Amino acid sequence: MNRRVPRSRVTHDRWLISYADFITLLFGLFVVLFAFAKADQKKQVQVTQSIDSAFRSLGLFPGAVQHPSLDSIPGDGPDQPPNPTNTVMRENVVSPAEVKNDLIRLNGELLQALSGQIAAHTVSIHMGRDGLVISLREAGFFASGSATPMPDTVATLRRIAASLAGTPYDLRVEGHTDNIAIHTDEFDSNWELSAARATRIARVLLELKAITPDRISAAGYAQFHPVSSNDSVQGRAENRRVDLVVLPRTKTDLSAPAIPPLSGPWRKITDDR
Repeated sequence: MNRRVPRSRVTHDRWLISYADFITLLFGLFVVLFAFAKADQKKQVQVTQSIDSAFRSLGLFPGAVQHPSLDSIPGDGPDQPPNPTNTVMRENVVSPAEVKNDLIRLNGELLQALSGQIAAHTVSIHMGRDGLVISLREAGFFASGSATPMPDTVATLRRIAASLAGTPYDLRVEGHTDNIAIHTDEFDSNWELSAARATRIARVLLELKAITPDRISAAGYAQFHPVSSNDSVQGRAENRRVDLVVLPRTKTDLSAPAIPPLSGPWRKITDDR
């Protein structure tokens, strides 16, 4: 009697292995996404505050809504309401528009008030990186190598001060020169000349009493912030100027240390020096 040889069975369930691997990977993906969604809210606030501080130091978004403080961030307890993720990364789009509208209005007002000086190419007005820039060319306000303003300077500054008096913005007076070195009994370099010119213009503005002293600052940049090439006479003439920069007010908290104290091996290295 012949023994019946059993036939091998062919299974069609191998797809379950691939399906199980897919489900496992999908589960891992959602675990990672859930972990990102539950990131530390306080760390997000610290990053947001750092970015906001950087923008404010540049004079941007002066009236932006304050972000929540670290103490106001809810915890992960069951009784705490969930904190929306967009609360941390939100931005105010109204204040920049108001600043832009103010500067546009101020630009139009100054163009009308200084039309004579603009036509004579002694004053120019344009929007800069920090705000509205009113450039006073050397040819119309200073003698060559001198920091004493010409007599007509007061009348021009009085018109500018009258337009700025009603605004909440600061005024930074910047002195600039060309790249030709100067060495006189009064000024040893272009640094001294540019700083002296900026200080003299700021002093005239203070004497007019249209802008409060806490809104005015002066700085000298010598030849290192040119607006044109110093290779031509015309370019050097454009670089010899005093810029009045209208910019939003900024506040810097100097009470908190900017750099945390060193610890660990780095502190030991510094102590051994």
